[in-house]
Amino acid sequence: MDEKLKRHCSVIIPAAGQGKRMGTNIKKQYLKIGDKPIILHTIEKFIKLPSIDEVIVVIAKEDIEYFNNQILKHSDFKHKIKITAGGKERQESVYNGLMTISDNTEFVLIHDAARPFVSEKDINKLIEATIIYGACVLGVKVKDTIKIADEENYICNTPDRNKLWAIQTPQGFKKDIILEAHKKAKEDNYIGTDDGVLAERLGYRVKIIEGSYENIKITTAEDLLIGETIIKNL
Repeated sequence: MDEKLKRHCSVIIPAAGQGKRMGTNIKKQYLKIGDKPIILHTIEKFIKLPSIDEVIVVIAKEDIEYFNNQILKHSDFKHKIKITAGGKERQESVYNGLMTISDNTEFVLIHDAARPFVSEKDINKLIEATIIYGACVLGVKVKDTIKIADEENYICNTPDRNKLWAIQTPQGFKKDIILEAHKKAKEDNYIGTDDGVLAERLGYRVKIIEGSYENIKITTAEDLLIGETIIKNL
């Protein structure tokens, strides 16, 4: 293993959401792609890496028993997994996860439960960058032309596509940075669109690390079909 990766690194996977846009009775993180639930695919991307010390999965309180008995029974890495209860918002769930990390943790990765196709290469690339820069996010360059519209949907601006990125997870931070960012957001009752913006608002520079277009977030039924195609080609 690369010497740079021999640092104490924790992963937080917020998985307490309802997944209402999927339109199913089963929460999307528990739906299967291939022969496994989405969330188990996601956990296994991290749990098998020697660069990761622990994975903290943040689950809705009412799902903890189900998660332990039905999801983790298929895992051989239970000793590296912690479970804690989530909150009403994703940000609150991440905060709860941060309160659970080990004392010796130096770096924290935060990753969406519904992104099961992140690669080992990109995870390790993000860890290396986080060690250097302190705050990093995975992202891909935007392919489409983006328009900014007014309240009546008339175009008022066309930003330079070369400067636009679609931001993904994992997002990596030095522990002190992300703890400070989340605590300040909690104090201010501020809800951000991702964890990176919480660091940005405190003045930290957040570095974008180029990821992969395969690192999709499973949100709709169409995404499930795409996911099945991706997993058949892995």
